Amino acid sequence: MIRPSYFYDLLIKNGTDFFAGVPDSLLKNLCAYITDNAPAENHIISANEGSATGLATGYHLATGKIPMIYMQNSGEGNMINPLMSIADPDVYSIPMLIVIGWRGEPGVHDEPQHVKQGKVTCELLDAMKVPYEVLSDNEAELPSQFEKAYKYIKENNAQYAFVIRKGTFDDYTLKNNIPVSGNMSREQAIEKIMLAADDKTAFVSTTGMISRELYELRDKYNMGHDRDFLTVGGMGHASQIALSIAMQKKDRAVFCVDGDGASIMQMGGMATIGARRPSNYVHFVLNNGAHDSVGGQPTVGREIDLCKIAQGCGYENVIKVSTLEELDAVLKQEDTKQKLTFIEVLVTKGARKDLGRPKSTPVENKNALMNFLK
Repeated sequence: MIRPSYFYDLLIKNGTDFFAGVPDSLLKNLCAYITDNAPAENHIISANEGSATGLATGYHLATGKIPMIYMQNSGEGNMINPLMSIADPDVYSIPMLIVIGWRGEPGVHDEPQHVKQGKVTCELLDAMKVPYEVLSDNEAELPSQFEKAYKYIKENNAQYAFVIRKGTFDDYTLKNNIPVSGNMSREQAIEKIMLAADDKTAFVSTTGMISRELYELRDKYNMGHDRDFLTVGGMGHASQIALSIAMQKKDRAVFCVDGDGASIMQMGGMATIGARRPSNYVHFVLNNGAHDSVGGQPTVGREIDLCKIAQGCGYENVIKVSTLEELDAVLKQEDTKQKLTFIEVLVTKGARKDLGRPKSTPVENKNALMNFLK
């Protein structure tokens, strides 16, 4: 295994001291080390991977140095546009090191949403003509891999990628783990929302813990899973899936159960929701200020005013709640049932250690929901 400190020191020795990206479970130990050791102004957990590419570009323009961006391989899609249309050697030729967690690597068991992305991770880099190397888990081999990478980056003013397999980095516990206040857990909030809905309400839940907790809560109450669309991939897009369902099924309520990291990642979708203003749509954002499913790295969710953003986007009914009693009261209000509603729910970080994963396949989930919506 690679000590995150050793990898970080090699970055610094090669002149890379700026980091931007979206946390990944395979990179969580490295991300935690960077969070603890890089100056705050030189490490930005970005809204999405395209934003990270923009931040890295700006840093190079201002300093002439080689920045690093990091992501799960699912974020390659967000990165591609700015990488190809701004940073590419055929355009502005911006040098940078890219570190990519290889979820769904062929031959390694993973969740369904990672399988396709795992198959094409390296093919996408080939198509973009970004040279890469799978990072060794032997520290003795790292200096030569770094030498090769930085030689290419400097000679070509271009990008080079390290692809990271599961289990490459040794354990590291985040020391700068800022506590997040809250009077209820995310699972308690989901339970309250779930039980308040009528039998016709459709649910669209976002990536990560939220979908897993909703699935287990349905099992707890023997409710079945036909009314839920579990957005297990495509982080940030649950709100748009829910919007389109709400517009086509005006006779039923649609609840989008979103997270702060996901809503920030594709925040522009809120403008579309507000402009369309479906009265049967309730958009919940469970805000714990963290990317909880990939190591608890912080988001800016608790540093910004999501309710003011929702108001500015055109949501008619906007509420922030911090207790189960407040949430219960809002769920019973007539405005919540009759107007486009945004509810920010302040929750704590963390999840049950025995939290499971959905047992049904994505296609089974899709077919059950479509039958429910007929």
